[in-house]
Amino acid sequence: MEESFTHVDRAGQVRMVDVSAKEPTTRTATARCLVRTSVDVFALETSPDERSVVAGARLAGIQAAKATSHLIPLCHPLNLSVVEVDVTRDPRGAEVRARVVTINRTGVEMEALTACSFAALALISALGALDVNARFEDLAVLAKRGGKSGDWGSETPTA
Repeated sequence: MEESFTHVDRAGQVRMVDVSAKEPTTRTATARCLVRTSVDVFALETSPDERSVVAGARLAGIQAAKATSHLIPLCHPLNLSVVEVDVTRDPRGAEVRARVVTINRTGVEMEALTACSFAALALISALGALDVNARFEDLAVLAKRGGKSGDWGSETPTA
């Protein structure tokens, strides 16, 4: 059987994947990325004027996960049960991790990746005047649970 992109039909036209025959199951995805910066994001949190930097990033990630189908063409709109976004200290800057859960016919990997991306972008935006070289990298799905293809990955990154 010849492999092809799931969002392209046999005639080469883009399409939304038909998931109507699939059974709804609990589906979970965890993703992460690294915000590389010379600024200690958490040191800023000790200042009363800057307490919302991490909270704002978390909120941006949660909102983005909920809006994934509007941001990524052909992505199914999903009713999300849980979106968790955490920002933690990393020697290279900050790690952003997102966990998304739904009971649906399709997975939430894109929602977890979108949550990480937008949380990282919110952090970078907040750091704009402090570190013009701030960037995010190593965006990846760490694990997924549920669905026909089964469970894979680990919540712990390998690098």
